Amino acid sequence: MSTITQEIENVINQLIIEKKQPSVALIKARLTTSLPIPVIIKALQAWQKNAKIPHIEQQQRVLTAEQRIELLEQQVLALSTRLARLEAER
Repeated sequence: MSTITQEIENVINQLIIEKKQPSVALIKARLTTSLPIPVIIKALQAWQKNAKIPHIEQQQRVLTAEQRIELLEQQVLALSTRLARLEAER
């Protein structure tokens, strides 16, 4: 069982213990991992049908173009620094 699946199941069980009806909003508010609403809806629907959460894989975080550029610039800087250091050692 993935950690996300287990976390959703734990959140639903907590809500039941607190005598609250599990809902998308309550589940999303208590999750420590950010998940898309459709994933939470599917998990909740599956749980409502047979009290079982389907296996959910952690999704890759989608970066904006600006975030990707910043990340690539940091990598280029690190590699350039490393290359300069290696060339200086020769």
